[in-house]
Amino acid sequence: MNVLITGGCGYVGTKLTLALLERTDHHVTVIDTQWFGNHLSPNPRLTVRAADIRAIDEINLSSIDAVFHLANIANDPSVDLNPYFSWEVNVLAGMRLVDRAARQGVKQFIYASSSSVYGVKSEPRVTEDLELVPVSEYNKTKMVAERVVMSYADAMITTIFRPATVCGYSPRMRLDVVVNLLAIQALTKGTMRVLGGEQTRPNIHIDDLVDLYLFALERRLAGVYNAGFENIKVRDIATMIAEQVGAEIEVLPSNDPRSYSICSDRLLATGFAPKKNVAAAIREMAAAYRVGRLKDEPVCYNVNWMMQHHFK
Repeated sequence: MNVLITGGCGYVGTKLTLALLERTDHHVTVIDTQWFGNHLSPNPRLTVRAADIRAIDEINLSSIDAVFHLANIANDPSVDLNPYFSWEVNVLAGMRLVDRAARQGVKQFIYASSSSVYGVKSEPRVTEDLELVPVSEYNKTKMVAERVVMSYADAMITTIFRPATVCGYSPRMRLDVVVNLLAIQALTKGTMRVLGGEQTRPNIHIDDLVDLYLFALERRLAGVYNAGFENIKVRDIATMIAEQVGAEIEVLPSNDPRSYSICSDRLLATGFAPKKNVAAAIREMAAAYRVGRLKDEPVCYNVNWMMQHHFK
């Protein structure tokens, strides 16, 4: 099988690429701007192209069986740096990609959306059937892109995942997501700054998300699915880290009222089962830090890196 991964050099994309090469005999093509580097080693079954996803017209998809579309400008602050550019990348480029995929015979299109498309919900069980009420430009780009992908469900298998906040170690590390951010503060400074702390956040271990993508490919899974298995208060995440690392917790006021949970019962009903959790992510990050594999580097913080190197 020939597989295309957009954003295959990213935080999740790197681990997905490595998993496909290690666990299958598929040939993998990666398209990524490589703004944050390329941590993929050469492999005879791997082709890596440093390219902007907006240049999709230059890419022939006729030999591709499945597409994992992960490339995007990720999270609210990053999109807010340049909303016009972000709509081009997150929506217009994706629209052209899925259209070309359908026209050129791709059999399955797997899209990485976000659980943030629901907006702020008061319901204790946020299921896939609830109305989407995005509250930011990033949320809106994800919602619109989802609808574009779903419109091609008659032409090929379309799979949409709405992941929770991802946590855990990757060769292309992100330290600007809640578990990872608090963990690196604890490891490097011995103290964590928690803003508010009573907000609930849904979480998923990066390895479980990678397993889910492979599960969807193998099972030809179609439809829309939440993907998050631990809804935890930020204060409780910090407590988990403190217990493992021995750090202090400093609680400060927050102007961020967002507090939400997601329900992944629909996904669990397919037979998928997560194997890891937030506690495992913390342990693995701590171990990687102690042996020097995990470092607190500027490239691990998307917004600041983009401001300094790409959106000057």
